[in-house]
Amino acid sequence: MNSTEIGFVHEPAADHPGWYSWDLTDQTRFNAQVMGRLLVREEPLPGGKPAVRLRMFPGRRHSNLLDAVHGGVTLALIDISLFSGIRLILGADAAGSVTLDLSTQFIGAGRIGQPLDAISEVLRETRRLVFVRGTIEQDGHLVAAYNGTVRKPSGR
Repeated sequence: MNSTEIGFVHEPAADHPGWYSWDLTDQTRFNAQVMGRLLVREEPLPGGKPAVRLRMFPGRRHSNLLDAVHGGVTLALIDISLFSGIRLILGADAAGSVTLDLSTQFIGAGRIGQPLDAISEVLRETRRLVFVRGTIEQDGHLVAAYNGTVRKPSGR
């Protein structure tokens, strides 16, 4: 899928075969300024259920005083992953949706200098809401688990 839609650029990443960009067209906004480059791809979970893997590349600017990925950065990655998941799995309007709740369990520390991935699956979709769950993983290690609820956009 190649697309530039309401503020997003989603196109193949030439330097990462099989991955796509997940960038805002306005590079002065949060995702670009705080998170940096984001990549995304669809992949099945065991059993075949669709999932979306959103990848960031944590650097020193994402670290805390322990030289691990700051928890706030991990939470931001999770929040962004809710929207990449509903957009790619359901084709829903991610740009007009909002997070209603987010529950996160931190399990381990993310390391700087290694890709950090959020893997999201849609549990259920109703007329107005989408329920998503997932994990944050890094090099085969579990960093966090999460559940979130997103409200789809109202008529504009």
